[in-house]
Amino acid sequence: MVKVSNIEIGNGKPFVLLAGPCVVESEKITFDTAAAIKEITNELNIQFIFKASYKKANRTSLNSFTGLGDDEALAILKKIKNELNVPIVTDIHTVEEASKAAVVADVLQIPAFLCRQTDLLTAAGKTGRAINIKKGQFLAPEDMKHAAEKVASTGNNNILFTERGTTFGYHNLVVDMRSLVLMRQIGYPVVMDATHSVQMPSSGNETGGNPEFIRPLARAAAAVGIDALFLEVHPNPEKAMSDKASQLPLNELKELLIQIKLIDDIIKGK
Repeated sequence: MVKVSNIEIGNGKPFVLLAGPCVVESEKITFDTAAAIKEITNELNIQFIFKASYKKANRTSLNSFTGLGDDEALAILKKIKNELNVPIVTDIHTVEEASKAAVVADVLQIPAFLCRQTDLLTAAGKTGRAINIKKGQFLAPEDMKHAAEKVASTGNNNILFTERGTTFGYHNLVVDMRSLVLMRQIGYPVVMDATHSVQMPSSGNETGGNPEFIRPLARAAAAVGIDALFLEVHPNPEKAMSDKASQLPLNELKELLIQIKLIDDIIKGK
């Protein structure tokens, strides 16, 4: 089991939601989205961790939006954390970012393409924060044990594994639901990222996607059994400054969570 603030993830507990816009675009959009998700999760009695990247290092184009600036974006996340009383998860990309982000974030997220980076994983582990490691698109699920060992070597066993699709050809991803079972057998809670899993990487000047598959993938993963669900959610995905083709519209979130909660209750014998 992993503890994040007062939230317990794993060991048969109800699923936890990690959700929010891909990146901190502005204080208003980020705060308003967090407040809206919290209202929905409070109503449905779902534990919620707010997600937004304070910076984006993995953009398709050199001209793509990478963030407002580290200090400004982290200050916005801190305000959300304090005023809405929600834990925060955000991505880190370098060793130097680990301690900086850990001042605000309760969960440090390792992007899929960096899941083998030893120095990054150990630096993240040393912060004492929970670490969410996204499975690389190129990696077999059982190989995630090596990533976990790197974090655990620091004495930090608060580790999550996230499935986000496997490379299939050049511009497509496929989700093997067996990976959720295989990664849990390593001994850590598993998370399904139902939004990055629908991406079509590097299709043109920006990453594309098939958002119509977000809902079926989320439901399928819940039926397999997950400890947490990861969703990038935006009030208007078409105008999002990152991942516009793979974010769930905010106005569709409640209906999906109702379905996931029902499936989760059945699977966990509630």
